[in-house]
Amino acid sequence: MEGVKIAVEDDQGKVVGEATSDKDGRFDILLGDTIDVLGKKYIVKIDKASLPEGSELRNPDQLRLEASTNLEADISITFPIGEVAGETGTATQALQLLVGGIVFSLLLAMASLGLSMIFGTTGLTNFAHGELVTFGALAAFGIDSLPGQIRIGGADVTVVVGVVAAFLLSGLFGWLQDRVLWAPLRKRGTGLVAMMIVSIGLSIFLRNIYQYFAGGDSKNYSQFSSPAPYQIGPILITSKDLIVIALSTVVLALATLALQRTRTGKAMRAVADNPALAASSGINVERVISIVWVGGAALAGLSGVLLGLTQGFDYQIGFKILLLVFAAVTLGGLGTIWGAIIGSFIIGIFIEVSTLVVPAELKFVGALVVLIVVLLIRPQGLLGRAERVG
Repeated sequence: MEGVKIAVEDDQGKVVGEATSDKDGRFDILLGDTIDVLGKKYIVKIDKASLPEGSELRNPDQLRLEASTNLEADISITFPIGEVAGETGTATQALQLLVGGIVFSLLLAMASLGLSMIFGTTGLTNFAHGELVTFGALAAFGIDSLPGQIRIGGADVTVVVGVVAAFLLSGLFGWLQDRVLWAPLRKRGTGLVAMMIVSIGLSIFLRNIYQYFAGGDSKNYSQFSSPAPYQIGPILITSKDLIVIALSTVVLALATLALQRTRTGKAMRAVADNPALAASSGINVERVISIVWVGGAALAGLSGVLLGLTQGFDYQIGFKILLLVFAAVTLGGLGTIWGAIIGSFIIGIFIEVSTLVVPAELKFVGALVVLIVVLLIRPQGLLGRAERVG
């Protein structure tokens, strides 16, 4: 509902932010830097007088809602307007959540496959992988924000061009990272622990760069921002979800086929198994690692673009899902192709479907509990190989 006024007060009653809802009924209020507002409580107020004539809050007394900030996600506040359309059965809810879980799992799988490829060939636990996800979302948004529209045959394809450009630019960004930073560190014989710490610093650096240039507010692409859903049996699904499912499935299928069937893919797996043996057999290990960085970064960037398409994004969208990416890769088995994909589906579907029985705020906790339980039973992950230590 458009034109509804919202205000945010701090615990002293001072107004710290105001906004007016857009045509989709959404509003965004930036409270400040994460470190400054972390853990503080706020009151979100709706101006009842700004509601369109004939509209009423579903709960007339719910004019003020309390919210607390945290590090992991934006605060989501909803003021329901109008009567409830009707009760939805548990089975229908489960199916609807399953669809949402599949969409999220596919996006998580692309990011996880990229991380698994990089870890498998280099041994690097890359904490800056989330920033590759964010880079893709921001690159597509940059194309989408250019003046005018990109049209082919009369159709507006600005976002489509943005998706393709983001995929290519993300791959280039991955190559540049490896060429400028990681390859020199490998040549110097820098240990994996030291390189992991470097990746943490790189993650913080890139997040601050993104925030400086893109700002801290949430963003949406101009197209597919709020499409009308299609009814398929008892399930509602939007056109953007269908696009995400189709595109992600095709990309993941092509990526796995390339890794398993092509000469380059076989070389990647050879380097992952034994770099020294691969080098002695004539494989250019550094070239293979460079290709892995291009492919892994491109997959991560595409994941970020499609995440932004489904739920909007900000400068730390990749950081928010990084723990889930690590969980998926670890659950499936570090360095394995199918392990990353299977782990992503377990984590993604569990996160969404678990909200049937647990509060939405705890859905990520449940997924990490599943990870812990599986690793207690099978430390190498579902598809990982057990190794003797010592």
